[in-house]
Amino acid sequence: MCGIVGHVSSSPVNQQIYDSLLLLQHRGQDSTGIATAAGNTFHTIKRSGQVREAYRTRDMRTLLGNIGLGHVRYATSGASTDDEVQPFYVNAPYGILLVHNGNLTNTRELTDELFRVDRRHLNSSSDTELLLNVLANELQQSIDGNDLTVDDIFDAVESLHKRVEGSYAAIAVIAGHGLLAFRDPFGIRPLILGRRMGEDGRDEWVVASESLVLTAFGYDVVREVAPGEAIFIGTNGTMSSRRCVDETRLAPCAFEYVYLARPDSVMNGISVYDTRLNMGEKLAHKVEREMDVSEVDVVMPIPDSARPSAMQLAQELGLPYREGFYKNRYVGRTFIMPGQEVRKKSVRQKLNALEREFEGKNVLLVDDSIVRGTTSKQIIDMARAAGAKKVFFASAAPAVRYPHVYGINMPTRAELVAASRSVDEICKVIGADKLIFQDVDDLFDAITEGTGLTELDMSPFTGDYVTGTVTPEYLAYLEANRVS
Repeated sequence: MCGIVGHVSSSPVNQQIYDSLLLLQHRGQDSTGIATAAGNTFHTIKRSGQVREAYRTRDMRTLLGNIGLGHVRYATSGASTDDEVQPFYVNAPYGILLVHNGNLTNTRELTDELFRVDRRHLNSSSDTELLLNVLANELQQSIDGNDLTVDDIFDAVESLHKRVEGSYAAIAVIAGHGLLAFRDPFGIRPLILGRRMGEDGRDEWVVASESLVLTAFGYDVVREVAPGEAIFIGTNGTMSSRRCVDETRLAPCAFEYVYLARPDSVMNGISVYDTRLNMGEKLAHKVEREMDVSEVDVVMPIPDSARPSAMQLAQELGLPYREGFYKNRYVGRTFIMPGQEVRKKSVRQKLNALEREFEGKNVLLVDDSIVRGTTSKQIIDMARAAGAKKVFFASAAPAVRYPHVYGINMPTRAELVAASRSVDEICKVIGADKLIFQDVDDLFDAITEGTGLTELDMSPFTGDYVTGTVTPEYLAYLEANRVS
């Protein structure tokens, strides 16, 4: 999972991109990059680590131009090295920079095609570099005449869709021409378009992973970039769009609503915060069916993303709600740490238990999900060490039993605590007195009820992959080649 943003402005965009990436920092902490364009010249800074530590004043002074893009990353495809830091660049045609959120699922085939057919060199194992080179090749093929037209660009994106499989929300800058944004035909990864009026009366534009970037800086939400749609914004601020795929379906990733997105974002017209309240309400009914609620003295969230669900669950069950864990906000989100050993070490650095809230009590802990189980076990151990008599555990998401191949770091079943275990077995592994998972149907309803959305990618819970191109052979390949 990554966070991406692109700006087209009537004034320098360096500070705007930096501020936007601070708001998207929760989507990736491995590395960050900012690139701007002044005429035909690109200026790029790419660094490992988080946004606030990555850039210096001298860096910002070099990022000239009124158009640019930015990226925060955690590794899903490719290594966690400086060579993988986005944006990626190719010098022809014209010069293109690109950032990408998602995960391609036909990387083996594309790598072979780009070498054998397109004669293009790849310098990394990143699927973003693959996506960029496919775009560059198709753009080269689509150019008809001396000048690059908007139709040429959209034709190239149309051809790209025919070659690329998986999830991708992407933003590119074409030197001397403008900014291009496009989304995969299933809309798995989010992308939203905003507009405001600049000081010179011209339209200024932003494209970002989450709506909070728009609302924080005074942009009006124009719309979500539609599945299969491409949007091009010229350097003069004119915007054009075209659907570049004949058949599209909106099937966004359910995990955006469960965990990844900030609660103050709206995705596909749906409030992330409201969906988490709904998850808590439905989970409360499941808890009532599964256990004697009178045994519970207090409900506590695992901060931060589980807080709305825990509050709503406590209200539905008429139980006291308390904050028993306090978070060190200067430690990253453990789910998106780059390696399992780092995740293990960071949990106790991140959370501290307030003993007075646990001592002598039967506690119901609520978390957004359970993926590997390592974090859940350590949190339960902390609760017991703080004096809890019993520790019950409820997950606002169903059991994660299958790899996520569309851009979230759950590549192998071997890493998933629920992959081959029953609920009782998982309960023993994490050390809880009782474990309750959200039902799949209830999660679907929590996100979609009262909306026009009819489909979600829920593959981590069901094993059904919306693109229809994920085969058992591909999953076996991931199992053999990607262990985080």
